[in-house]
Formats: sequence, C-alpha cells, structure tokens
Amino acid sequence: MTFEDEWAQLTSDARDRRSAQMRLNAAGTTPSGSGTHGDLVVHQDDLGAVGNEAFRVHGALQKSADIAGAGMDKSGAGTTARAAAELKSRNFDLGTELYTTLEVWTSQVKTALQMCAHISNHLDYSKKSHAKDEAEVLATLTRRDGSAVPVSELLKYVK
Repeated sequence: MTFEDEWAQLTSDARDRRSAQMRLNAAGTTPSGSGTHGDLVVHQDDLGAVGNEAFRVHGALQKSADIAGAGMDKSGAGTTARAAAELKSRNFDLGTELYTTLEVWTSQVKTALQMCAHISNHLDYSKKSHAKDEAEVLATLTRRDGSAVPVSELLKYVK
C-alpha cells in the first residue's frame, strides 16, 4: 500500500468517525414516537423467562443427578459409594475408580447447580438494578417541568 492510499484510508476513517458523532447528536425518534432509542433492548419478561428456566433446571438436576445420595442407607452412604466400598474391600481396582468417578460426578453436578443458581439470581438482580438505573437516568435527563434536557445541555458533560 502506498503512502497516498494509506493516507486516504486514514482520512476516510476519521471522516466516518466524525459523522458517527454527528449522528449521535442528531438521533432520531423511534417509530412509536416516544423519542427514546437504544441499541440494547431486553424486556423484563425475557429476563424472567430465562431466570425461571434456570431455576427449573436447578430443581430437576438436583433431584435426578444425585448419584452419591441415591439409595442412601442409615449411615448416609448411597448405593454407588457402597458398591465402590464393596469392590475395594475385595481388592478390585474398580472400587477405587468408582469412588473417583463418584467424586468427579458430584463435583460436576455441584458446579452445574451453582451455575443455574447464579444465572437465576443474577437475572433477578439485573432486572432490579437496571430498573433503578433507568429511573435515575430518566430523573437526571428530565427538567422540572417534565421536558427532556436538550442535546446542547448534554454536550457540556462530554467536553
């Protein structure tokens, strides 16, 4: 690439960036005419559905994936742990490997349960936090008479 080609590309990029700033300063209204426009739109129902599904998966996984506690006896040992102990007591290497499998499985199930709980809890928190943030931004960008703060006033904060 020659110097002239590179220079032309750089000036073109700079022009594009400048025109993007101008577009931000002259943002149009939404088709509904509300005057607000955003790139990211998430509806409360969407977040609620995802959080609810994570909660449902957590419950189902907790009930069906617990092989350590399945068939638990009075001492608290499940059938898999008892089978591993029996095999190990008879000098089968499979007993030790079965214990290892049980420990890894239990660890993985606990991790999956934690992630489901984290997703559910985080989405609940996000809904509340974003609603609060939205109210604060609206209060900041609204005059006492209820009208919107003009763009020229907002530009003072950017400079």
